Amino acid sequence: MEYLHQHRNLGPGGLNDWEIMKQTPESKIPAVQKLTDAVSGRRTTLALHATRAACSLGMLLPGNSKWRAAGNLYLGVSTTLLQARHRYGTDGSDQVATQVQAVTGLARLSNTPQVKDALMWYLAIQANMSYATSGWAKLAGTKWRDGSALPGVLRTRTYGFERAYRLTQRYPRASKLTQHAVLAMECLFPVVYLAGGKLTRPMIGAAGGFHIANAFVMGLGRFMTAFPAMHPMVAYTTAPRTLPVVAGRDDRMVKTALVLLAGGVTASAVLATQRRARAVEGWPNSRTVTTRYGNVLRYDTGGRDIADRPVLVFNHGLASTTEHFAWIVERLAFDRGQPVVTYARAGYGPSRRVKESPYTIQESVDDLVDLIRQALPEDRKVVLVGHSLGAELNRRAVAQLGDRVAGVVYLDPSHPAQLIRSDKQRKGSELFTDSMTDMARWTKLGFGSLMTRPRWVDHLPYAYRDKAFALYTDSRLWTAAAREWKAVREEFQSFEGDLPPVPAPGLVVAAQVTVDIDPEQLLMYHDIVRAHRAADRHGDVTVVERGGHDTILTDARHARTAADLIADFVDGHCLPPAVEAPAGELPGKASETK
Repeated sequence: MEYLHQHRNLGPGGLNDWEIMKQTPESKIPAVQKLTDAVSGRRTTLALHATRAACSLGMLLPGNSKWRAAGNLYLGVSTTLLQARHRYGTDGSDQVATQVQAVTGLARLSNTPQVKDALMWYLAIQANMSYATSGWAKLAGTKWRDGSALPGVLRTRTYGFERAYRLTQRYPRASKLTQHAVLAMECLFPVVYLAGGKLTRPMIGAAGGFHIANAFVMGLGRFMTAFPAMHPMVAYTTAPRTLPVVAGRDDRMVKTALVLLAGGVTASAVLATQRRARAVEGWPNSRTVTTRYGNVLRYDTGGRDIADRPVLVFNHGLASTTEHFAWIVERLAFDRGQPVVTYARAGYGPSRRVKESPYTIQESVDDLVDLIRQALPEDRKVVLVGHSLGAELNRRAVAQLGDRVAGVVYLDPSHPAQLIRSDKQRKGSELFTDSMTDMARWTKLGFGSLMTRPRWVDHLPYAYRDKAFALYTDSRLWTAAAREWKAVREEFQSFEGDLPPVPAPGLVVAAQVTVDIDPEQLLMYHDIVRAHRAADRHGDVTVVERGGHDTILTDARHARTAADLIADFVDGHCLPPAVEAPAGELPGKASETK
């Protein structure tokens, strides 16, 4: 009924406009795509919801025939079919409802008490996992602990309620107590199995009240029915077997679940170990240098060794990998023969951070300088190419490298004043801080093995995908990113003054999506260019049409555009008057792949 009432969301420009949503299908299987497309027309969707409403009304009638099992299964299957259609706004309620309908339908079809009990135990375990996982996930963040989460949610347009928000401001202690009570209820929900079932009613009552409050205050109407639908199974499985009604209950599902859990943990540990080994092993021809801090950096080379041509040194962004540059490096090294060097900063992937003192941005800058001085001949010029934070580190390294720098290329770069000048960056920094902390914490606990493969990984060249995914799920990447972000945020928030002159030609390659969302970014990009012009050097800004902050690297089309811009910049502003003929190839990852 709620979906029928909100039918406008299905129309053109609505939250769930199918013409837009089907461009990113839920499944890569063509048959599944055809099925979801067949049920996702506006009229078909509304007709299905009408039949679902009629079926639900029938399920409210008394009786316990096999037809009720058919109704359960129909509701479960139809919810699953429409999941892709309602990707936004379903939250977890439809997923819970699907499980409840499907499992109770199977239980009604079964004539074996043991099977019925196993299915009831399954739903009861799901209920405990849902509440406990939600609670512990909230507890890991700071906002639920310090009491700012509830007011923050209630002041939003999506889930907000102004009168309730004003109450949280008028009675902050009561608001904080309410949040801590919710945390306690969710985190401790499994205690319903203690004290012989005496805690069942209080815990179920608290959870039910929580969902009722959310329905009226936050508009989460389907939560009020979906989650309490699992409470009867919790009551059934927590009842002591001394009661006649559950005297014959089969509890073997608990042991089965524990065995499966142990097997899952073991499999996850093996998978995490395999991914860690792949993340730290480097490429076949990788080399290492040891910096002044004792950090061990692993780097790769590629392209042709043209003596008078500068080497492009790539520096990746925060929470990123060298594999993000794969399309650009292959375009420059293979198609144009440009000599290149890629490396991972200390703590990322195969590079190790040995220094024990607190991290500073200058440490990464000094590491880059040491890498160039040790990996390349003293008279070899370099062009520093960096993405996001890597670009800012490159800019700072110019002061130490001096005349060795033939040019600097900034790929959608960071700016030290971005947290001061940009409201979007400043507001997003808080969420980003929490995200980095959470990712570092959960991947250290081994949950990286449960992470799904992001789309950008499969957009990279095939040979790089498994490596990039292994790095993405490894705790080393997120730990290094959290460490860097802490220092970066602290320094960026206190930045004052102007950028110093940069005595080298400069090119800023901006992503159109970035500057469209936040025009202040474009102004800061021109600020970077002025720093080059202040030293009487070339400086320019160019925008990659339709490119995003990451897709200018990971999307083949945008990356090719960026690579050609880099090549033109090098040819036009970074070469000496004469360039010698090509010599032999540099060994390394790019040459090896070629």
